[in-house]
Amino acid sequence: MTVTLGTDLDPAVWPASATRSDDGVLTLGGVDVRDLATEFGTPAYVLDEDDFRGRCRAWREAFMGADVYYAGKAFLCSAVASWIAEEGLGLDVCTGGELAVAERVGFPAERIAFHGNNKSKAELERALAYGVGRVVVDSFEEVARLAALAEKRGVRQRVLIRTTPGVEAHTHEYVQTGQEDQKFGFSLASGAAAEAVRRVLSLHSLELVGLHCHIGSHIFDTRGFGLAAHRMVGLLAAIRDEHGIELPELDLGGGTGIAYTSADDPMPVQEFADGLRGIVEKECAAAGLAVPRLAVEPGRSIAGPTTVTVYEVGTVKVLPGLRTYVSVDGGMSDNIRTALYDARYTAVLASRRSSSDPANVTLSGKHCESGDIVVHDVPLPSDLSPGDLVAVPASGAYHRSMASNYNHVPRPPVVAVKDGQARVVVRRETEDDLLRLDAL
Repeated sequence: MTVTLGTDLDPAVWPASATRSDDGVLTLGGVDVRDLATEFGTPAYVLDEDDFRGRCRAWREAFMGADVYYAGKAFLCSAVASWIAEEGLGLDVCTGGELAVAERVGFPAERIAFHGNNKSKAELERALAYGVGRVVVDSFEEVARLAALAEKRGVRQRVLIRTTPGVEAHTHEYVQTGQEDQKFGFSLASGAAAEAVRRVLSLHSLELVGLHCHIGSHIFDTRGFGLAAHRMVGLLAAIRDEHGIELPELDLGGGTGIAYTSADDPMPVQEFADGLRGIVEKECAAAGLAVPRLAVEPGRSIAGPTTVTVYEVGTVKVLPGLRTYVSVDGGMSDNIRTALYDARYTAVLASRRSSSDPANVTLSGKHCESGDIVVHDVPLPSDLSPGDLVAVPASGAYHRSMASNYNHVPRPPVVAVKDGQARVVVRRETEDDLLRLDAL
């Protein structure tokens, strides 16, 4: 028998299928986490397929009449690329490797947008050969490089110009991408964006279809998007006035946040969509412009809540008067976000029920770094002991994508769960995998 989410399983944080049995065992996608640990080992990323697909549909429906590109950098594998295609979304890639995943599953080329501040000649040639729908140009060098390659191939490539609108999103400084001092795009304030428009329009092998901007990640309101839209529509109006054309597309990027803990309060997708549309329509009306076709690029908000990382406890170390360290069999190699961004998470005892009082502990990893922390100050039962399973939700975005082999630790598998069944969509690395690259 299962029961609905308990007080320690906030539905805003956990996948839709997360339940607890009467004996306290966590179930994901209808699968007991103890069975997952036995079959697939720990640590493991457990991905709820129905939850992932449901979030894709929610974005597609909220932005009906617009383009929704899933940001593959959040998490991408062949199965996910297939789900994205089947649910009718586009795909945002930023390297040749991400494009290779799309090619592997035959992802519709016209629904791919290719980003990146330093795309190589080989990557651009690959994009042209596959026929990607949009290349988001990011520098004057790239404009010339892409134009020459497209002309040589005898194609006319559709492009968006990535513009830096001078907007600082209220988020961690490492994931702010709209302010002037950063590596992405053409500055609006300096006139570089306007010059990029002139250069693209002068090149017959490139077709300028719109503008792009991205102000940052893990954002919880539309204020930054409102200012970005105001400035981007201003540039669209300036292009009309100078060149006599109205560009048909405006991509405002992604960056909407998710709930990592119960303290986070992200916007519902429909509310975000309605707010963004309203802002753009108002700005276009004021500028006397037709409303362009919008595009957005959610990544974290689709992948993030769908996945739970399951760990096994190895040691419990009590430092009297200081803190208790509960060390698990993973750490910064499978989740660098805590060390990199001081990200905050929650965690639960997943393999049994406990009647012990909770105690604030530090859930730590196994790596040779004092900063190898998985979750800071999380309340867990005071009788936690080696062999217990703990689960950390909201692990779907950037965890596997940014995973490493620090200390020569093989990366965990990604296990998709659905209707009581589990299957590996990314297999666990082995030591043989690591040594295969090590040339004697």
